[in-house]
Amino acid sequence: MGTSPAFDLQSSRKERYDQLDLQCPAVLVDPDPVANQANFAALIHMAFGWHWVGFYRVKGQELILGPFQGPVACTRLHKGKGVCAAAWDRNEAVLVRDVEEFPGHVACSPLSRSELVLPVRDDRGQVRAVFDIDSAVVGDFEPADAVRLQKLIDAVSTALLENPQYDHP
Repeated sequence: MGTSPAFDLQSSRKERYDQLDLQCPAVLVDPDPVANQANFAALIHMAFGWHWVGFYRVKGQELILGPFQGPVACTRLHKGKGVCAAAWDRNEAVLVRDVEEFPGHVACSPLSRSELVLPVRDDRGQVRAVFDIDSAVVGDFEPADAVRLQKLIDAVSTALLENPQYDHP
């Protein structure tokens, strides 16, 4: 990629989501999903400046850390515990206004105050990863964020997930 996407953090969230709707399909073109996950996390981080954004991949009964932007993170999360596991279990976005009020919240960073986690589904609707977003601000996420981000993730999910046709070197 020859140029770097730029986002005006003073523009509305809607305008930044509109820009992401155009940029993500153009940027997420590598046959390797890890490369695409890394660029997706970077784009979301650049667009909104949230504290932490990244992927946890489903492996057996755990979520394993994938590409992310932000401070050091928990490397493994267990089924049934925390916001990421709730999104995985429910197969739906989970928005938490204040993480201190979420039973079983896994605190990977003391600066995280609100959280939004979205499932990344394969073509059969199975959750294969989750995209986790943490903000240092209580109540930073609205239902509209969940709707727009889920729509974006659903539109690019094939680029974000392991493709059996991709022959790894």
